Amino acid sequence: MIFDCHVDVQLRPGIADPQGSTIERSLPTLGFDGIDGVRVGKSIRFQISADDEAGARSELDDLCARFLTNPVIEDATITLSPAAN
Repeated sequence: MIFDCHVDVQLRPGIADPQGSTIERSLPTLGFDGIDGVRVGKSIRFQISADDEAGARSELDDLCARFLTNPVIEDATITLSPAAN
């Protein structure tokens, strides 16, 4: 089976986000007031082949822990669904 995967990676709460802070400081200059708590992350989308959803999720968990995230400072949210043909 082929599955569509979306991995959303965000810094853990309490970890400094200098990129988000820079964006937040710039927004009032551009006329966007009242925006707080800007955090920057990354979104990774791809397809994976596996026998079943449990196998795909297990492989994704391993992929996130070993390559796509820094598990010390980042959390990943995984969305997995059967691929549209």
